[in-house]
Amino acid sequence: MRVLLLADINSIHTRRWALAIAASGIEIGIFSLGKSNGDWYQQIDGITNCNEKGFAESVFKRGIISKLNYLKLIPALRKAIKKFNPDILHAHYASSYGLLGNLSGFQPLYISIWGNDVYEFPRRGKMQKLILKSNLKNADKIFSTSWSMKREAEKYTDKEIVVIPFGVDLDDFKPMTVESEFSSTDIVVGTIKTLESDYAIDVLIRAFAIVCDRNPQLPLKLLICGQGSMQNMLEGLCKDLGISDKTTFKGYINHEEVPRYLNMMQVFGCLSDNESFGVAVVEAMACEKPVVVSNVGGLPEVVENGRSGAVVPSQSPKLAADAIETLVLNPAVREKIGHNARSRVAKMYDWKKCVDSMIANY
Repeated sequence: MRVLLLADINSIHTRRWALAIAASGIEIGIFSLGKSNGDWYQQIDGITNCNEKGFAESVFKRGIISKLNYLKLIPALRKAIKKFNPDILHAHYASSYGLLGNLSGFQPLYISIWGNDVYEFPRRGKMQKLILKSNLKNADKIFSTSWSMKREAEKYTDKEIVVIPFGVDLDDFKPMTVESEFSSTDIVVGTIKTLESDYAIDVLIRAFAIVCDRNPQLPLKLLICGQGSMQNMLEGLCKDLGISDKTTFKGYINHEEVPRYLNMMQVFGCLSDNESFGVAVVEAMACEKPVVVSNVGGLPEVVENGRSGAVVPSQSPKLAADAIETLVLNPAVREKIGHNARSRVAKMYDWKKCVDSMIANY
């Protein structure tokens, strides 16, 4: 079997799907709008980059004009389809790559929705809404990583939507002893997210500062891994709150390093305003870390409040601080909730089971 993925070749999610499916013996092609930043797809046999040159950055701009420019890309896609000769065309993203797949006329067309393509794109205008509806109408199968995102997509289609979570490799993400950048007595609250407004890192910082004010005797530390346009603002906020000496901005870390940094933490926070699923949360749970998350998107279905973590309202630093403080002050509670968290991931988000489910649909 041959499957051509219409997907961002530089996305870690594309990389994981392609490598796992190719390892099963299915031949994978990748048609990406952008040029690859590396050669990861050459790691194993069975993966072909079908658009090595990529396209001009103008096609990535928001707006209906850039989407109309996709018409100019169809000859290149059809040429790639003819050369790779796929059995299935699978678009990862319902708006951009879904539109390319729709315009190509190839069947069967599968579409995986990712988040902003159904939460934001159709709300930008009537034309965007029509584009999304048309893409989903012409899809032979539609996939979602969460039930909440499935419900959102159902506003634009009557078709069945199959939920296949973006799981975690339990062999890579697990509790382990690592060489830490902190003292053995430090209590580390942390997160691994892009430093952009949707992820409300400022709320986590404010919550952490509240916990510090309440517990000056504790060796509390805050670890923020990730990069983004909000970094200067967030560093300034830490200074204003008097916690700069307790906070480490690690910057971008490779995905291979994520398990090591998760195992430096005692509590993981994800207080996003917008989160379609929450892969980072599932990864932390797999490492037996109790998590504190906001009540948005797919997070409440990932985390059982009070059992595998705490779910609090978004934009509520005080309530988030209450949940973090409970975990900080009670090692036994942290251990129990962390154990429950990994058990839940093993039951519902095991990467191997997710890949098997996708292959079964192919």
